[in-house]
Amino acid sequence: MEFSRPKCSPWRELVLVTSLLACGIFQSSGQLSIVPFIGLEGYRSFLDLENIPEDAQEYSWHRGVSDSERNMIVSYRPPSNSWQSGPMFSGRENVTKEGRLNIKNSMLNDTGNYTVRVDVSSGTHRATSWLEIREEESDPGISTNTTSVVEYMDSVAAFCHTNATTIRWYVSGIQVSSNDLMTISPDGKTLIMLKVGRYDVILRCALENILGYLQKSEQIFLTVAYGPDNVRLRSDPSVFNGILSAELGSKVEMKCTSTAFPEPKYRWIHNGSLLSISEGNITLPSLTWEQMGRYRCIVENPVAQLTMYRDIQIQRKTGYIPIGEIDFYISGSLVVFLIVMTVLGGVYLCGILVYLMINHFSTRTNRAI
Repeated sequence: MEFSRPKCSPWRELVLVTSLLACGIFQSSGQLSIVPFIGLEGYRSFLDLENIPEDAQEYSWHRGVSDSERNMIVSYRPPSNSWQSGPMFSGRENVTKEGRLNIKNSMLNDTGNYTVRVDVSSGTHRATSWLEIREEESDPGISTNTTSVVEYMDSVAAFCHTNATTIRWYVSGIQVSSNDLMTISPDGKTLIMLKVGRYDVILRCALENILGYLQKSEQIFLTVAYGPDNVRLRSDPSVFNGILSAELGSKVEMKCTSTAFPEPKYRWIHNGSLLSISEGNITLPSLTWEQMGRYRCIVENPVAQLTMYRDIQIQRKTGYIPIGEIDFYISGSLVVFLIVMTVLGGVYLCGILVYLMINHFSTRTNRAI
């Protein structure tokens, strides 16, 4: 595997400086030196130069602490852009214009001392450093105490199986840290999700190797039961303030919907009696007197143990009066007019009766005198 070189972290810089001191080859300021490198098996490794002299005419890299011809890996001449392989050349090495030694597909036996000789017009400069190739850690494993939970009711504990010390956790592809909803153990190997949401369905952990690359575990998929919520009861004709006004003989449709997982169960109650309908839709092709009244749609999620309902009242339109086998419809304004006229007529009749009674008693009194 070949990757571009990652940026050095403070931790890696500390490791490199420690390696230099341990090998006793830390160069004083201004002298040619090689930056030691710790690589992984199968990845590309680099040995960079520092304090390169000007007008370099040839870079010659060697295995070991000497620059003898029998230890030469490869040499490169910048002016002529030519290079020559040596006895230690494996076919995986090359030198850049800046004198850096690249080793593709690093192997464990590439570990050891490396010496570079830089020829300039005024003489020769030499430096030696250490390259260490380590085995790559296997990808981490992952497990959980459960994979089936109820939203915001159940918790999940996830475990990352690795010996690495730098571990990252991802929930649905997003890196997470400890917060009010989840906690990561001090060693980073355990993630406890205190409240699991419906979108927290994919768990994965990853380790960061010494090159800064991520090695990710397999994904674990959670089954999160939620709802019902967003319960709605729509109808045709439309509902106003919970009332559905319809004429006898007309078609009425009611549709109950919700958001839930798994698919919820529906029940309907009409005027307190349970109907045999087990789906979210009711169609009344020809509305009758018996079908009037209150309907309740009950939505249940047995897994989440949650229940929601919505009500609707079906009644006849205002002013709808049947006479015999013939139905007449009287508009609201006409009804008001008839009521007013009836009241005024009653007052008028009462006035006439009072007048007649007063006139009658007056006549009798006059006759008696």
